[in-house]
Amino acid sequence: MNVVIKVPDIGIEEAEVIEVLVKINDEVNVDQGLIIVEGQKASIEVPSLYHGIIKSIDVKIGDIVKIDSPIVTLKIFEKKNQKEDINNFTAKNKDVKSIHSVNNDSNIYNEKKEKKNFYSTYSSPSIKRLCRKLNISILDIKGSGRKNRILKKDVQEYFSHLKKINLQNDDLKNIDKKGKTHSLSSREEIIYLSKIQQFSGSRLSENWKNIPHVTQFDKIDITSLENFRKKVNKNLNKKNIRLTLLPFIIKAISINLIKYKKFNSYLHKKKDRIILKKEINIGIAVNTENGIIVPVLKNVNQKTILEISSELISLSKKAQKNTLLIHEMKDSSFTISNLGGFGGMEFTPIINFPEVAILGVSRAKIEPLWKKNKFIPRLLLPISLSYDHRVIDGVDGALFIKNFNKNLKNFYKIFF
Repeated sequence: MNVVIKVPDIGIEEAEVIEVLVKINDEVNVDQGLIIVEGQKASIEVPSLYHGIIKSIDVKIGDIVKIDSPIVTLKIFEKKNQKEDINNFTAKNKDVKSIHSVNNDSNIYNEKKEKKNFYSTYSSPSIKRLCRKLNISILDIKGSGRKNRILKKDVQEYFSHLKKINLQNDDLKNIDKKGKTHSLSSREEIIYLSKIQQFSGSRLSENWKNIPHVTQFDKIDITSLENFRKKVNKNLNKKNIRLTLLPFIIKAISINLIKYKKFNSYLHKKKDRIILKKEINIGIAVNTENGIIVPVLKNVNQKTILEISSELISLSKKAQKNTLLIHEMKDSSFTISNLGGFGGMEFTPIINFPEVAILGVSRAKIEPLWKKNKFIPRLLLPISLSYDHRVIDGVDGALFIKNFNKNLKNFYKIFF
């Protein structure tokens, strides 16, 4: 029985096919990848819904596909005769070489590798693309991530090791964007930027060049808030829930955006007016192995702290797995970039156009604060607010920070 597998609803109107993962007569399993499509900010692997054999492929690299566009025609195995069909298929194709052959240099680690299927290897689509770009087999790479997941550093280490052994081998020369080949010296190494890094870099460059940025800095006393958060977490431990500081910051910003509406707007293309947004959707910059991705929490002002925390965790996990849908990264009206978990002092975040402001959050630390003739230890949170000076002036920025400070200090009046 033949079935046509089509592009499912992946939350995007159309996308480009950047990789075809199968060939005619390949045997595929349920959930095995067929193609990889890419939108502006993320790549998505479209899996097979059935176990069977590829009879025809209806797409090629570079095609633009939409929902219900045909991908492949699959001869599926009937459950009753499944074993017979598999045996017949194997017998007929025993002399056919696998398209994912093991690299001849697979013994460089001096250890026996178990035979494994290409698609059973834990890795993201970008890692598979990197392996193909470097002309190396992913089957030869030992993953260092969770469940032996292959990370970018694993590919780089393998390639570097392979390069040392085969420095004179033409197959291990790198190809630059112009198509020229060149060998690396012992002091240099090429690392290709991911599609996400290239896209983000281009946008950040344009934003920095075209938006007149002003950044204001402050430190907010969150001692009481942090003590409260720790008490709440003790009670939530029984439910396997843990609140971080970020949901409180998100909620406080959403309240601020209701009062200071300019910060929840965008500049009209004629640059003679601003358009105020009625929805408060906050983007959160998430660091992934492929670059920075910004999932968006919608209508934050209508949600509780626990709801914000739960949605934030869910979106962050999707971002790490590169499974965010396009609508989960759209329509942000304000962005927060949180570097508190990585250390460092203040920084100047770049505005995410067409938004007009972004909040940078650094790591909180205990500092002496002068109060009533003596210094007392307080937990201070460094923040940095960048805004578009065509829309927002310095007084607006100062008042926004002042009220944000007030929200975090009076959290018990605002959030509950």
